[in-house]
Amino acid sequence: MKTRKSAMAKLATVGLAMSMGLAAGNAAANEFISIGTGGVTGVYYPVGGAICRLVNANRSEHGIRCGVESTGGSIFNTNTIRDGELDFGIVQSDVQYNAINGEVQFEGDAYEDMRAVFALHVEAFTVVAREDAGVSEFDELEGMRVNVGNPGSGQRATLEQLLELQDKDFGVYSQASDLVASQMAAAMCDNQVDAIIYVVGHPSGAIEEATTSCPGKLVNVTGSAVEQMLNEFPYYAATTIPGGMYSGNPDDIETFGVGATLVTAASVSDDVVYELTKAVFENLDSFKDLHPALSTLDAESMMSEGLSAPLHPGAERYYREAGMM
Repeated sequence: MKTRKSAMAKLATVGLAMSMGLAAGNAAANEFISIGTGGVTGVYYPVGGAICRLVNANRSEHGIRCGVESTGGSIFNTNTIRDGELDFGIVQSDVQYNAINGEVQFEGDAYEDMRAVFALHVEAFTVVAREDAGVSEFDELEGMRVNVGNPGSGQRATLEQLLELQDKDFGVYSQASDLVASQMAAAMCDNQVDAIIYVVGHPSGAIEEATTSCPGKLVNVTGSAVEQMLNEFPYYAATTIPGGMYSGNPDDIETFGVGATLVTAASVSDDVVYELTKAVFENLDSFKDLHPALSTLDAESMMSEGLSAPLHPGAERYYREAGMM
């Protein structure tokens, strides 16, 4: 009996030592992380879900469980990460730039502890109008009923900046609605608004709904104010929504866009950020297959494009280990 007890004690000691060793090697064990996204009909939500799917696939190894939350969008995500209520968030590159530099909606209140993880897909400033509105160019929306986006959304912030360059504001519209993304298409098809504005990656479920549930027409966004934005701000780039992507819209649409980026806080554990970054980059082909908007991603651009905030040390650690820096 004494021998058996000694053997059992020895096994218990070995097991304790092993568990302590695992815990020491993995500070992130049994940790839950959250990613703030956007509306469920947009691209942020499924992209956040794709990231979590890859993280959770190896949960038994690193002990991290990832969950995705539908939120009000870029500004909401930034503020909620800042308040410690979210660990990660998908944020437009212009909002990231403004937050880290204390400009526009963050004027005088820079979020210096924001950290970049990686860049994602390109998002186009997308305008869809009712066919009977007879609109083909963005400036023709003046005097109409336009959904400008919910407070805290990236599209609302981008629209405000575009209008400001023209010395205008939401007052140029007869009605400026603040519906969330999931409500926009139905409002347009029910003739509650004449047009909707959305900064989103394509293809988008919300834009598909707006062009199939009723004959919505995509609108070009060009002109001197757009050229000024492209020239003055490094986070904007000209882009095209390909013709034929949406029902009843056979022609290419010229507009501009921003990048979607994944950000976090400086206070988030290096190990957590490292494991999330590793999960995505070591399964990049699978990640790109999880949503059409991700199909053109490449590792090099994901490390740099649209990232105004400093890289989080956990992400940088992975990039260096992988020989990418």
